[in-house]
Amino acid sequence: MTEEAILKGCLQNNAVAQRELYNKYSPKMLAVCYRFAHNREDAEDMLQEGFIKVFSQIHTFENRGAFEGWIRRIIVHTCINILKKNKKFNESIDIIHATGVQVREESVHSIVQAKQVVECIRLLPIGYRTVLNLYAIEGYSHKEIAGMLEIEESTSRSQYTRAKSMLEDILIRKKIIVNKPKQSAEWFAAVNK
Repeated sequence: MTEEAILKGCLQNNAVAQRELYNKYSPKMLAVCYRFAHNREDAEDMLQEGFIKVFSQIHTFENRGAFEGWIRRIIVHTCINILKKNKKFNESIDIIHATGVQVREESVHSIVQAKQVVECIRLLPIGYRTVLNLYAIEGYSHKEIAGMLEIEESTSRSQYTRAKSMLEDILIRKKIIVNKPKQSAEWFAAVNK
């Protein structure tokens, strides 16, 4: 089925078209959810809730921009709303968490693996992880993040700075990157693939 046929079928509540849409986009969207979630089960719950919203709001898609991007925005907002509803974002954020990170002894070859970077991102406290995902990976501005998370823009900026520093330290300790200045941008590029 073409994307146009899938969209048309979904607008008519056609179960086959809905299944096609889900099968086509759920793997990528699960990866998005996984970066926000505490574990795979939470990510799958976020994905299911997100797709319920996609199907219920599909009539609002106006063919401006990519359909996948529209779905992704709904999924990201669903993840944020779930975190806020469960008060997970408001958990205390303390730099001391960085000292408790388990470090693998094995060395990684010179290529940064996206899966390893995502796993390292998931080691961050939820507040840091959320801001880092929204800013560096999803491309939201600090102003937009502040609005979504109901925090000050300066809080978003400081959490991003702390998250980036903590993530770089984790990546260095896991020997995924060698040093901060030269390779720090590489791990964002790897996650966005």
